[in-house]
Amino acid sequence: MKAIVFENVTFRYNNLDEPTLHNINLSIEEGEKVLITGKSGSGKSTLAHCINGLIPFTYKGEIQGRLLVNGEEPKTRSLFAMGTQVGSILQDQDCQFVGLSAGEDVAFALENDCVPAEEMGPIVDHALSQVDMLEQKGQPPQNLSGGQKQKVAIAGILAMNVPILLFDEPLANLDPASGKKAMETMLDIHDRTGKTIVVIEHRIEDVLEHSFDRVIVIEEGRVAFDGSPDRLLAEDVLPRCGLRQPLYVEMLKLCGVEIKEEDRISVLENTIKFKDQVVSSYLADRFSGKRPDNKTILRLEGVCYRYYKDDPYTIKDVGFDVKQGEMLAIVGNNGAGKSTLLKAISGLVKYQKGSMYFEEVCIDKWTAKRRALAIGFVMQNPNHMITKNMIYDEVAFGLRNFGTAEEEVDWKVKEALKICGLYEYRNWPVSSLSYGQKKRVTIASILSMGPKVIILDEPTAGQDYTSYREFMTYLDEIKQTGVAIILITHDMHLALEYADSSVVLSGGRVIALDSIDRILADPLIISRANLKHTSIERMGRLYGVEDLSSFIAYFTRRITGGVL
Repeated sequence: MKAIVFENVTFRYNNLDEPTLHNINLSIEEGEKVLITGKSGSGKSTLAHCINGLIPFTYKGEIQGRLLVNGEEPKTRSLFAMGTQVGSILQDQDCQFVGLSAGEDVAFALENDCVPAEEMGPIVDHALSQVDMLEQKGQPPQNLSGGQKQKVAIAGILAMNVPILLFDEPLANLDPASGKKAMETMLDIHDRTGKTIVVIEHRIEDVLEHSFDRVIVIEEGRVAFDGSPDRLLAEDVLPRCGLRQPLYVEMLKLCGVEIKEEDRISVLENTIKFKDQVVSSYLADRFSGKRPDNKTILRLEGVCYRYYKDDPYTIKDVGFDVKQGEMLAIVGNNGAGKSTLLKAISGLVKYQKGSMYFEEVCIDKWTAKRRALAIGFVMQNPNHMITKNMIYDEVAFGLRNFGTAEEEVDWKVKEALKICGLYEYRNWPVSSLSYGQKKRVTIASILSMGPKVIILDEPTAGQDYTSYREFMTYLDEIKQTGVAIILITHDMHLALEYADSSVVLSGGRVIALDSIDRILADPLIISRANLKHTSIERMGRLYGVEDLSSFIAYFTRRITGGVL
């Protein structure tokens, strides 16, 4: 039986002149595991909204063609009825919270179904334990990190008994290890129940390592590819559509390997046949002396912060320095204190112990406004920053607040929008943008103000590979002017390609400060901080390479074309 069927489906939002989806024809069988991917704005989230009923009941527009979900047309039912057929994890986790605590939120659907309290408790506890959030059962949503909120949202769906599970960018705010566990949880549900799993995700490599049946690539509102993962990796579909291939696939192609569908390289271990070809291309090439030998622009000494007086410290005795013209990545597991630390640096929260120095001047007593002139901060969730209805006005907001002349505002806003790939949307309402596009609006808002230190919390979350590469290349260029850039990221690919050095946080403490290739070659650090065993490292271990750090560094340079 077919779980989902699209027959010549075209959809146009009421506030747009052109359709977002064009003549979509595809079907998903009951019990299939399907990945839907594509660039930001390609229409994949719109496709998801058609499946779960948000179109036509929440997002209004003109729809043509025929869509069936479990044999019925969503438009003939209600949004509530669709919720009994399709369980959705949205990309913007704040939109899904309705409870005053994590446990209440997971229980919400069960309460609506009048499940007895004595039955509800064990179901909620089991769902939270599956995503390692049972200890946070009583925590209010505002006390949770972005990744923890995502886990609670997933637990809420796990507690529901629906035949189709739809995950819209489920890995966007999770640390790599937690993302892997979330995928394993989804697949465990599939193996035990046979539910249909549909995942919409940019992090293609992280999904494909979990044996998905099919991949559907959406480009400009049309189906550009529909086939097996092995066929996808053997062809050039991903780079042609501006999407990232798995790192190990890029490695193989750089080494001259001709990949065929029958090689079945969606399973990394099947690449062992190419060992000699890869190892012969490998040269020892450490990132020695990689960190810029520039003056320190920002220094932290023994910084501690806690949210409430009697609570334990969230960040504990944190100290490191940031060099002028350096790109520093802060990595670690969800809840490690990364976002809290950057809020403390920017002045959004007041640390209780320790000191910070900007260009050798103590800034402990600086106001958030004064710090904003020196240190720009882009939050993880764009909805926490956006205050204006129109994109142009949002990017101009900070400049106008500081009294910048309107002629200069216009120039700086347009340049920032061009850099972030949003210039053509400058006169659009923010509400018309995808989550990833909203993220780029907030980044443009900070870039337009030209601070000496730029802090970016998960800058690539929800961004397609082309947009992220263009933006990160620009950041790499502006750091050459002496601007220091601090990134919080769960994307180890980004850290490998662009970061000069990395701070690893775990339990609110710094457990490592080193180049990312050496960090990712250390299994103890990876384990403590929930980092990801990258496919380059996994391939190096599979091939018996002794100096993994050098192996990782060499192929990272090859893949990036010498960016580092």
